[in-house]
Amino acid sequence: MTDRLVWLPFDPALLGDPPEGLRYEVVDPTEHVPDSVGDVRFYVPPYQVGPRVAEVLPRMSSLEVVQTLTAGVDNVRAHVPDGVLLCNGRGIHDTSTAELAVTLTLASLRGVPGFVRDQDRHAWNTGWHPALADKRVLLVGYGAVGEAIERRLLPFEVEVVKVARSARDGVHPIGELPALLPHADVVVLVVPLTDETRGLVDAAFLGAMKEGALLVNVARGAVVDTDALVAALHAGRISAATDVAEVEPLPADHPLWEAPNLLISPHVGGASSAMWPRAHRLVRDQLHRYAAGEELVNVMSGAY
Repeated sequence: MTDRLVWLPFDPALLGDPPEGLRYEVVDPTEHVPDSVGDVRFYVPPYQVGPRVAEVLPRMSSLEVVQTLTAGVDNVRAHVPDGVLLCNGRGIHDTSTAELAVTLTLASLRGVPGFVRDQDRHAWNTGWHPALADKRVLLVGYGAVGEAIERRLLPFEVEVVKVARSARDGVHPIGELPALLPHADVVVLVVPLTDETRGLVDAAFLGAMKEGALLVNVARGAVVDTDALVAALHAGRISAATDVAEVEPLPADHPLWEAPNLLISPHVGGASSAMWPRAHRLVRDQLHRYAAGEELVNVMSGAY
C-alpha cells in the first residue's frame, strides 16, 4: 500500500526526511475539512487542547492512527473510534512545561508579580521573600514531565517528593497524598486529566496543605476544584500559580482573576521554541515506524 494518506498540521518538509510511500496533506480540520477526509489513515491534529480537533474523527472512515501533539489526550480520547490507535505527544513538552513549572514556582515565591506591578507604578518596594532553596517540593504526577521538572529543581537545593498513580521505587502512590501534603512547601500538579484525577485538588486536599504552601498547576484546570481554590486563596492559607483553567480562555469576569496570591499564565506550558523541534522529531519517527509496519510509541489505546 503506497498511498496511505497522512494529515499534518504543518509542512511535511519540516520533518526533515518524511518516509516515502505515504501521501501528505497539510490540514487544519477546525478551519476546513477536505473531501479526502474518508481516506485519512494517520491524523496529526493541530496543536489545540479543546475538543474541536476531534470533531472530524467520525468522518475518518479509513483512520488507523491519531498522533496528538499534546501530552494530554482528554480532549480526543472519547472520540477516537474503536480499533484506532491513539498516541500522545509524550516527550514534546517535557522541556518547555518543566521550564514554566519552575518559572511559576520561582516567580511566585520571590514576589515577581508584585515587582511588575510596582514597576508599572514606578514604586520601589523592598522586602523579604521566601527562597526555593531548602523547600520540600511534592510532584503530583511523576511521568516524563515530572521527571523533567525534578531535573531542573534539584540544582535549587530542594527535596523532591514524587507521587504517581501507583508506587514504585522512590515514588509514593497517590493514596499517600493526605500524609504527604502537610509536609510540602510546594505542590506541583503534573497529572493527566482522567476520571480519577478530575477534581483531585478539592477542599480536603487544599485543607491538608501546609499553611503558606504554594500550589502550582501545569496539568489541567479540571484537576482542581476552582471554587475550593478560590476559597483557600481568599482565606490566605496558601498561594497558587496556574497555567490552566477549567474554562479556557478564562472569562473576564471569572473569580480567579480577583483571587489574591495567585499567578495566572494562559496555558503556555508547551508553547515555546522548544516545542516544535521535538514535535517534528516525534511525528517523523512515528511515521517511519508506521510506514515500516513497526510498533508505534506513546500508545494510549486502540490497535490497528
